Amino acid sequence: MASLKEFTQSAARPLPVVIVADVSGSMSVDGKIQSLNQAIQEMVSAFAASDEVRAEIHVGVVAFGGESAWMHVNLQPATAVQWQPMQADGRTPMGAALGIAADLIENKDAIPSRAYRPTVVLVSDGLPTDDWKRGLSRFTGEGRANKAERLALAIGADADEAMLGQFVSDPKHRVFHAEDAAKIRQFFRFVTMSVTSRSKSADPNAVPPLGDDPYSLENL
Repeated sequence: MASLKEFTQSAARPLPVVIVADVSGSMSVDGKIQSLNQAIQEMVSAFAASDEVRAEIHVGVVAFGGESAWMHVNLQPATAVQWQPMQADGRTPMGAALGIAADLIENKDAIPSRAYRPTVVLVSDGLPTDDWKRGLSRFTGEGRANKAERLALAIGADADEAMLGQFVSDPKHRVFHAEDAAKIRQFFRFVTMSVTSRSKSADPNAVPPLGDDPYSLENL
């Protein structure tokens, strides 16, 4: 007789979460990259512990730094992720990272049609150093990427909040802001709560309200 966990995994539909993470050189100061690594690892662990019949949370991480962007974690069930810390170095090729994330969402082998609406989280502490508008257009044009729930976190005073604001999917929403490394972990706790709430709901495609003042990370 199949176990409950095996039944849950076979019946559940994927709920993808894609993190687009800035690992440029500026992330190496003030504990930012360490906090980001810890925050994502804690989020993945929380997702892996979730055992819902409707939704199985999948996680992928796109990193960008130096002269390139790459899949740091291929999209897979949170239970299968073996987290390896990211290292910070170089420039901020955000446009390339957005292109990779959009390609992933459009790839029906990676995210089948039966999957729930993806959540894409963009995190950065600086200014893009490549053609970010081309990458952004992949999320604002036609296709499945345009329908994703998109959140953004600006870290510190040097982050390009105007650009990050264009990435956010709902015009009523704002860019989250972390003044210091500690707030990064608070933001990812919010993401964890939001996605876990979706996985438990009757309709995981519906994004829950953000609350009274979610943008004040001190309240989380």
